[in-house]
Amino acid sequence: MVEPQIYITTSDRDKLRELITNAKYGEYRGSPYLQRLSEELDRAVVLPPEKIPGDVITLRSTAVLVDQESQEEMTYTLVFPEEADILEDKISVLAPIGTAMLGYRVGDTFEWETPDGKRRIFVKAVLFQPEASGDYQ
Repeated sequence: MVEPQIYITTSDRDKLRELITNAKYGEYRGSPYLQRLSEELDRAVVLPPEKIPGDVITLRSTAVLVDQESQEEMTYTLVFPEEADILEDKISVLAPIGTAMLGYRVGDTFEWETPDGKRRIFVKAVLFQPEASGDYQ
């Protein structure tokens, strides 16, 4: 599968680079997810927050995802690890699906590696994106 281009804001990139650096010395030390997130940042198109398209999953965005095999719909908000709360559907950017969904747009399909094998996930909608509502932090 050819991976679609992903997009990230300059502020998200900077915060995530700092997160990766700090996480190497904490509980995520040696985690393959840090490497995967770093690789995603390296391949992303980086844009100023005010230029990011409104249909891109950025940090603190809420997106509707569809599993292509089961057709199960999932709604998640992508957050920093300290904000993660599965009961509130807040997924850490360092969780496998969090890393996988970062930067994709409505209409894109991405693969997510699970213990049961790869899942193909379709981005159905972005319900909220901070940048689209004028929050450029």
